[in-house]
Amino acid sequence: MPEPASPRRFIFVLLDQFTMLCFSSAVEALRIANRMSGQALYEWVLVGEGGGIARCSAGIGYQLDGDLDEVTRDDVVLLCGGIDVQAATTKRMIGWLRREARKGAVMGGLCTAGYTLARAGLLDGKRATIHWENQDSFAEEFEDVTLTKSVFVIDGNRITTAGGTASIDLMLKIIADDHGEDLANLVADQLIYTSIRTDQDTQRLSIPTRIGVRHPKLGQVIRMMEQNIEEPISPATLAKEVGMSTRQLERLFRRYLNRSPKRYYMELRLSKARNLLMQTDMSVINVALACGFASPSHFSKCYRAHYNTTPYRERGSQGARKRA
Repeated sequence: MPEPASPRRFIFVLLDQFTMLCFSSAVEALRIANRMSGQALYEWVLVGEGGGIARCSAGIGYQLDGDLDEVTRDDVVLLCGGIDVQAATTKRMIGWLRREARKGAVMGGLCTAGYTLARAGLLDGKRATIHWENQDSFAEEFEDVTLTKSVFVIDGNRITTAGGTASIDLMLKIIADDHGEDLANLVADQLIYTSIRTDQDTQRLSIPTRIGVRHPKLGQVIRMMEQNIEEPISPATLAKEVGMSTRQLERLFRRYLNRSPKRYYMELRLSKARNLLMQTDMSVINVALACGFASPSHFSKCYRAHYNTTPYRERGSQGARKRA
């Protein structure tokens, strides 16, 4: 392998409460690439707003190399996000991202940091991904971004990942593109990483794996439910779509999931509603409409029955946690 002119530099921007796994996985892949090649292929620096110490969501502090300084066109800027990324997305951070992006540098968001890139307008017209827990709120807020469920997405000079070990998959892709698949495979072996995923792989388990049932028609119905939250489909229509009677569909859900199709569908809708209440500033009325409830009163009644609290109190408690 020829000696590179200079190492490719990665600038890791550690947002407050970032997820340690998404950051450490990325850095380790780069470190091992250097070790296995015997060359300084990559270098990295850690920066953050104000410099000093950045704390991850596990409470561990990382000494930063500096503040939000200028980058070059050849740098790769990777934001590392985690819990409460909205609070970590400050005006100064957005301004810095917009200014540095104009230089043409590659910019990426690991885990929830795709939100920060989107808030800065850097994902408009792009394909992107984000951790599955943040997908509902992201889709509601950023209509100009084509959201996918991939483990990572590279669209031009914009990168996003789903979080966790998806950083490894992303870095293996970058290493392979830069220096060949043989080196990327050596890095994967060192990481004991036996199932390398591509941008065609989705971040969540398949429906049969998730629910522990491999009944094809049940999986098909659940998929239709998940894709039609805002405008729920009646059990009769769902049954017809998979060639069953409504009674057969009822028996299928009772047998495998110990609940009726209507109950299961309601739980899906309420789960999305809770995500939106916790992660967005959408009004309770708009959350209700986004989850297929025709009236706020009906939504509140169903929510309280399931979560033992009202949507308004849920929103209030989330605000209190953010202020703490």
